[in-house]
Amino acid sequence: MAELRILIVGAGIAGLSLARALEGNGVSADVVERDGELRSAGTGLYLPANAVRAQRRLGLGDELADRAHSVRRQRILDHRGRVLTQFPLSTIWGEVGDCFAISRSELHAMLHSSLVASGVRLGTAVTDISAEGTVTFSSGEQRTYDLVVGADGVGSTVRRTVFPHEAPRFLGQICWRFVAEQTPQSAGTTDWTARLGSGGRTFLTVPLDDDRVYCYADINSADPEPPAGDWRSLFAGFADPVPSLLEQAEGAHFASLAEIAGTDWVRPRVVLIGDAAHACSPSMAQGGAMALEDALVLADVLSAATTETVSPALAAYQERRRTRIQWVLAQNHRRDKARNLPSPLRNLTLRFGGERLVRTNHAPLHDTP
Repeated sequence: MAELRILIVGAGIAGLSLARALEGNGVSADVVERDGELRSAGTGLYLPANAVRAQRRLGLGDELADRAHSVRRQRILDHRGRVLTQFPLSTIWGEVGDCFAISRSELHAMLHSSLVASGVRLGTAVTDISAEGTVTFSSGEQRTYDLVVGADGVGSTVRRTVFPHEAPRFLGQICWRFVAEQTPQSAGTTDWTARLGSGGRTFLTVPLDDDRVYCYADINSADPEPPAGDWRSLFAGFADPVPSLLEQAEGAHFASLAEIAGTDWVRPRVVLIGDAAHACSPSMAQGGAMALEDALVLADVLSAATTETVSPALAAYQERRRTRIQWVLAQNHRRDKARNLPSPLRNLTLRFGGERLVRTNHAPLHDTP
């Protein structure tokens, strides 16, 4: 494997995790990032137990526990704050382990600082990739690699260049993300809490620490563009702490939600991982977890690869990841469908079967990837 020349395109969770996993096998990689700086701002991230397990396998479990906030319970309420279902997360994940919440910037900093030999070149985009593995960068420089890894997110340049038939599909949902200071109404809880309104409206809060809370709001929309006016009015009528948190939502990050449902991620010298390969609805909070798992599995199949055996190693990666990714996509659809039932039926379903539904969604993810 030491012979392999590897380029990782994208210094997000997927790319940095892969660089870390490769270094665990004694291999360094070139990492390029089109932005001029590593992410130093942003919102939050909920890490379910399989994502935390992946961090432990990367050797970062203790540091994650020091930096992140433990999340022990999940609650689903209606928009007035009435409980529809609630349960300890230990009943969902069992011996897989604990769940945490962390700011995205903190997670990126942790992953980046863990690298020893792999260099990250900022402000460097990829403009072309040849079938022979020759990469052209935005500076005009060209280099040839044995493997190019597209870890550059849902808008992946690598995917558009090498896999043009795999385009993101708009899911009919738009969202806003922001981090707010804890308010008297939101303080004192360690829960993952989703509040469901009509029209697919959801307002989620996850504490990042005693002082900050990650907020995520989404709504069904036929248009992927942000609506006119102040979006916060769409969540009028939600009970506390939503109004006080929304007062802090100036500059919230907007996104239209997209999915890439195909499982064609491999070419002889190119592979996609993370959102570049399989962006999905955030309904199960598995986007980051799947990226972390991708990194571990790809590093594993490459552990004995040579220049001549890269292609079969990539085929093995795709085979190991396909069923698990398809399961997550299908369960996201199932959860989104349940969320969009008429409110009385949705509430009844969650009151009498919410915990069972969530446990079923996650059951296969207990197995290591």
